Amino acid sequence: MKEAKFYEKLNNNAVKCELCRHFCNIQKNKTGICGVRKNKNGILYALNYGFPIAQNIDPVEKKPLFHFQPGSNTYSIGALGCNFKCKNCQNWEISQVENIEGQIEQLNYVDPAKIIEEAIGNDCQSISYTYTEPTIFSEYALDIMKLAHENELKNIWVSNGYMSEQCLGAILPYLDAINIDLKSMDEKFYQKNCAAKLNPILENLKILKQEQIHIEIATLLIPTLSDDENMLKKIAEFIADELSAETPWHISKFSPGISWQLEDLEETGDLALYNAYEIGKDAGLKYVYLGNMPGDQKENTYCPKCGELAIRRLGYHVERLDDNGLCPNCEKELDILE
Repeated sequence: MKEAKFYEKLNNNAVKCELCRHFCNIQKNKTGICGVRKNKNGILYALNYGFPIAQNIDPVEKKPLFHFQPGSNTYSIGALGCNFKCKNCQNWEISQVENIEGQIEQLNYVDPAKIIEEAIGNDCQSISYTYTEPTIFSEYALDIMKLAHENELKNIWVSNGYMSEQCLGAILPYLDAINIDLKSMDEKFYQKNCAAKLNPILENLKILKQEQIHIEIATLLIPTLSDDENMLKKIAEFIADELSAETPWHISKFSPGISWQLEDLEETGDLALYNAYEIGKDAGLKYVYLGNMPGDQKENTYCPKCGELAIRRLGYHVERLDDNGLCPNCEKELDILE
């Protein structure tokens, strides 16, 4: 537990959390929506500081990032809690856990320097803040991110994009890449499925682009909820117009068996995924990928100029045919950051 950085004191020992776009007003001895930021006598504390619930070595492609240090390993950490309530969440056992404070008390403290040591010792090129929303453990993430840059490690966020302007401003100097889960372009979907709003995410994406952070977008196709073709066209056009045609778009298959509250829905059909792929291409996106479909050729990277295969993927196995980010045939740049 550590005093939070992002909050304002109010009257009667209440506080206003300024970490994400919920801007929770938190009364004494209560927590915000995320469940891990608690008001104790007018001081807001980050209960999860130093207490990761998960530490793993992952291929960077798992984030998913296909154009950032392809084929490398990243040291992944996550913490309990989340500022969203996504009904489709596949990590709900740690994001939506009850009695978070009691659960945290059962975890071992891990110093930020230890995370760096583990990453270097396991030949990782980066650290990923993932599994649950990194915004809700920003103080811990920031201390690690600063050490990471001192030790020539990159920093990756896998995020819902709902951080406040204050939080985003704090992490930007240390952030190298981010995957934002742009779930829909429908405000009602965000309200009903996530208990959040759409516009703050779009605003943050524009800021990230302006600050030249490497961005990749992920969208989960949930049957009847986020698979409408007109809506998907809006996502593709937003990426192309507001970010860039070179921004990778990952379109993933929904599996009801691992979701939090959507077990009764069908699995996403292959046809819907292929149609979404074509929507992205028709919008001018150069790199569109299908996820949760191991072995499908639409997981590969092809040169947008000549069509030559540049990176072959089978699950998380990566075979690089490119020449330091250049097409092996026509030498066009493939928009890859090493």
